[in-house]
Amino acid sequence: MAASFPPDSVGLITPQTLYFDEPLALDCGRTLANYDLVYETYGTLNADHSNAVLICHALSGDHHVAGYHEDADLSKPGWWDNCIGPGKPIDTNQFFVVCCNNLGGCKGSTGPTAINPENLKPYGPDFPIVTVKDWVHSQARLADRLGIQQWAAIMGGSLGGMQAMQWTISFPDRVRHALVIAAAPRLSAQNIAFNEVARQAILSDPDFHYGHYYDFGVVPRRGLMIARMLGHITYLSEEGMRAKFGRELREGRPNFNFDTEFEVESYLRHQGKAFVDRFDANTYLLMTKTLDYFDPAADFDRDLSAAFHRALARFLVISFTSDWRFSPARSREIVRALVRAGREVSYAELPSEYGHDAFLMPIPLYHEILRSYLIRVAREVNAHAS
Repeated sequence: MAASFPPDSVGLITPQTLYFDEPLALDCGRTLANYDLVYETYGTLNADHSNAVLICHALSGDHHVAGYHEDADLSKPGWWDNCIGPGKPIDTNQFFVVCCNNLGGCKGSTGPTAINPENLKPYGPDFPIVTVKDWVHSQARLADRLGIQQWAAIMGGSLGGMQAMQWTISFPDRVRHALVIAAAPRLSAQNIAFNEVARQAILSDPDFHYGHYYDFGVVPRRGLMIARMLGHITYLSEEGMRAKFGRELREGRPNFNFDTEFEVESYLRHQGKAFVDRFDANTYLLMTKTLDYFDPAADFDRDLSAAFHRALARFLVISFTSDWRFSPARSREIVRALVRAGREVSYAELPSEYGHDAFLMPIPLYHEILRSYLIRVAREVNAHAS
């Protein structure tokens, strides 16, 4: 019996893979001789290829941003399915939406789990550390192959928002609008510290084997689980955790041991275990370093407004009140730099109890703002096409 999808769903989606044999020079000084990028598309590219929207994923995201995969759990669509589809804020009746799994990922694009052609073994820790600039250059090549010379919009939350910013600096004439959500112009010392603790949890796991755990048929489960648990705490707000879990004991009374007693402990352990089953530890290490290194102002004498002076796009910047990982103050830094650079920018600071994860949630006001902004983008596309 064929699966039945909601009317506003993009339905069943099949990922696609593009092979690139043109060497890619990386910021770290190394070069990838060739690589694969896995991606998904939703909607239809119009005749003049002017209605394309690029979605950039965050730390643990991937290319599967909307719809369903065959033989997959139909209760678990793509990670931003509430935003993408016919009539949704990112309306696939209007836009051709693209999302790829970034280099270094573990969902099909070339990364630590891919086979190194030099020794026919997984790259593992030998895969080079990539930067947001490297990702943007690889995405530009993907756009070339898809026949997209200019994106109607590029958007993403968290690390995805950082990619949207970098696009406007690296390829200013290829972006008309940038939607930067729950992001920051660079990581704070506190955020780098969280990432380092997460990395040390993985690196110190006895099953890590200096990153060559594939050769031993094991996974550094404990380390990756702890890393995810730590990260998940920073994605939530204190208010949200209190409302969801409080100090509830699973059995209603203390057992005076170190088993899982509090509801919040059970939740974090479940999240950690589920993450281990779907994500690679070497990729997690690499992605956190990519986050740490992001600093577009570094190439412009630490002046973010000078970096944005290159941009030609118009911007929408969104933050959430309870997000303490990338607080509204960090988004306001971006806005101030854009204003000083003379760029056109709209800013919204939205009330939410969901913390950093709010950018993934179907918050009505959030969706209304995205929808309103993207309706304007769609009108520009239609006016250009006519």
